Amino acid sequence: MNELEIKSRYYEDIKKAIEYFDENYLYQPNLDEVAAHVGMSKYHFSRIFKEYAGISALQFLQATTFSYAKKKLQTSKSILDSSIDLGLSSSSRLHELFVNFIGVTPNEYKKLGENLEIRYGFGFSIFGKTMIASTKKGICALEFYDESYDEVFSRLKSSWEKAKFIKDDKHAQELLDKIFINKEKVSLYVKGINFQINVWKAILNISKAEVSTYSDIATLIGKPKAVRAVASAVGANHIGFLIPCHRVISKSAAMGGYRWKVGRKKVILSFEEAEK
Repeated sequence: MNELEIKSRYYEDIKKAIEYFDENYLYQPNLDEVAAHVGMSKYHFSRIFKEYAGISALQFLQATTFSYAKKKLQTSKSILDSSIDLGLSSSSRLHELFVNFIGVTPNEYKKLGENLEIRYGFGFSIFGKTMIASTKKGICALEFYDESYDEVFSRLKSSWEKAKFIKDDKHAQELLDKIFINKEKVSLYVKGINFQINVWKAILNISKAEVSTYSDIATLIGKPKAVRAVASAVGANHIGFLIPCHRVISKSAAMGGYRWKVGRKKVILSFEEAEK
């Protein structure tokens, strides 16, 4: 069992703890109560959190609450301050030099993956079970799932209808190790209409452990009134974590929807805060 598979198993316990903490936040449950709900001793529960996130369980749980998100939104530096001068065509500083962003050409978009070989597989990340797919140009999908992987694989196939798919779980886990353990720079091969791609590029400029709003992103791409369209583009993102749509929340600081469940969104944001 590799490091990511172990941490992936921790993720399920952490998600369960976060859900309990959210439901009972008004009376501030203590560590004993949360641990009992998860079905662990206080000691074991604390150790798992420390190994997973590097901070205490209560610190981690506090970072998942609505009040924390609201404070974070108020104090976070707007992405407009640091990104407006970069231009959406720039990739030199995207996502802290972590990714290289390659959009499909209009001709490639129309061909639906014709003559394209996509290697995909299922493995583990620190945020649970994960599917990842890649081409020679870069990663074209990264999706989380909890039970059956049918839904995430169906989305992959529908995006690239004419591609040749090759299942390779070993290669998939190697890519996930590269991303989540070694933190190596990777290339993304992204399929979307121009508006979606501009939204995804804007999201890449939100720093780790920071958050921004749909309206901020609409302003950044020069479409300040297109907030709903921005929200739709965020929801259409098919490369989770690497295009960090989890860092986008509503103006009210509500977490809002997330393709891979709001509980996972909270874990990712809290994990990033712990790393920072």
